Amino acid sequence: MLDWNEILRLAETGNLPPERTVQKTEAEWQAQLSAEQYRVTRQQGTERPFSSDMCGLFAEGQYGCVCCDTLLFDASEKFESGTGWPSFTQPVQANAVAYHADHSHGMTRIEAVCNTCAAHLGHVFPDGPAPGGLRYCMNAVSLRKVED
Repeated sequence: MLDWNEILRLAETGNLPPERTVQKTEAEWQAQLSAEQYRVTRQQGTERPFSSDMCGLFAEGQYGCVCCDTLLFDASEKFESGTGWPSFTQPVQANAVAYHADHSHGMTRIEAVCNTCAAHLGHVFPDGPAPGGLRYCMNAVSLRKVED
């Protein structure tokens, strides 16, 4: 189970190797994604809080990257954070998500990206529920609910 100290260590010293990598040109990403998905995932944007029904979706299942379909989160790790973005406590695998220090907007945060295709997902914070204490605050447009 990942904890905040491990997230900080990974952001500072390097991330775990991914199972695979996906690389596309900007034109290929633009052709595949909606304008909002492209803005958020490829240009490190943020969707408006409470703009997605995904925040209140708690059905069983998994969530994958909208860009490359890599499995990122399981619904069993999803919780209501009250922030307006879907929140999870842990990724499905330790190497599914990569971490980078983000010094934008006059603050330091830890950016969470898909470790397969480098899509911006959101940020991770140390204020989640026990036992891990993590809150993966994700942009809903960066995720796709995986159908069984």
